[in-house]
Parts: sequence; structure tokens; C-alpha cells
Amino acid sequence: MSRPSSELLRLFQKHLPENAISYCVKLWEESPFYFFVKPPRNTKLGDFRYRKDHSIQTITLNLDLNPYQFLITLIHEVAHLRAFTQYGTAHAPHGPEWKTKFKQLLDPLLNESTFPRDILVPLKLHMRNPSASSARDLFLMKEMSKYDVATQQKTTFFLADLAPQTHFELAGKRFKKGETRRTRILCEELETGKKYLVSRLANVTKLD
Repeated sequence: MSRPSSELLRLFQKHLPENAISYCVKLWEESPFYFFVKPPRNTKLGDFRYRKDHSIQTITLNLDLNPYQFLITLIHEVAHLRAFTQYGTAHAPHGPEWKTKFKQLLDPLLNESTFPRDILVPLKLHMRNPSASSARDLFLMKEMSKYDVATQQKTTFFLADLAPQTHFELAGKRFKKGETRRTRILCEELETGKKYLVSRLANVTKLD
């Protein structure tokens, strides 16, 4: 059996909930992978890319995730690793094969010794039919965000929580919130009048 490096153990100890560390080490020992923590990326929380010519695959996660989101994202990516190891490219990346692996791997952690109850309840609902990203689940992400860095939560809001016509700032630009269209909200840039579809889970700064 492979043994994890001291650097892998350090990253797990730094970023994971304490009660999940030994389980995640066990998953690594069963199916080793290269693991890196990356600066925040706007388009994804983590990453797994299958390389058929590589005997050991690579998983990366964003360093700004809170411990519970870090754990869920890690299991998400390990599920990709297991699915690609078993099925190769003959399956959809977030199809039934991946969903089955994800459910199987996360199930032993779905308890109050690993997750706070306010996350556990929506997480169990989410895992009945997990999507490509937990960030699409507004209820789950709202509960998860309670455990983000406190200073961030004092100044930002989910776009979905603002009333229509509210002015807000995102990425240095000022917008007015418009109508909701499924998972995105039509917003108008105040300076140019241009319309943009913005994720309802975007963290924005409310303007007076």
C-alpha cells in the first residue's frame, strides 16, 4: 500500500475537518493521486483531468474553501478519479457512473461528527441526485457560506438575497439586479447599460 507524503498530510490537516482526515488518507492509499492546492479560481472549486498515459492522476483544489466545502470538493474529485479508473472515457464526466461513486465515497461522512447539522441536512438532500457542482445548490451553499472567512461575510451577500432593482458591485463594476432566469440573474451594468447574466450565488457588495 502506498504511503502519503508529509506534504499531503500537511495539506489534509490544514484544510479538512479533523474527523475526515483519516478517511481521506485511506481513500488516497487505495487510489493514490498527485494533490495540489491552488490560488482561488473563479470558474471552479477543484479540478480533475484524466490523462490516459499517466499512471497517477492529479487533483487540485482551491485554497480559499472552508473545511466542509474543501472536503466535499475533494470527494467530488476523487469520485472522478475512481470513475475514470474504472470506465476510462466511456462515460459522461458527471453521469450516473460518477454520481454512484460520489454517493458511495461521501456516504460514510454524512454524519454530525463530520459536518455541522446546518450543512448536513441540505447536503443529504443534495446527494440524492448530486449535480456537477455543489455551488448550483443555493440552499446548500447558503449554509456552507456560514463557515467562510468571517470578514468576507460582513461585507458581501449572495446576489440571490438582494431585492430586485438593488445596486451592487461585482469585480469592480456597478450593477442593478434584474429578473431571475433559472440559476442566473439578468443584471444591468450601471455605467454602460449592458446586460449580463450573473450567477445567483455570486458574492456581491451591496451599494447604498
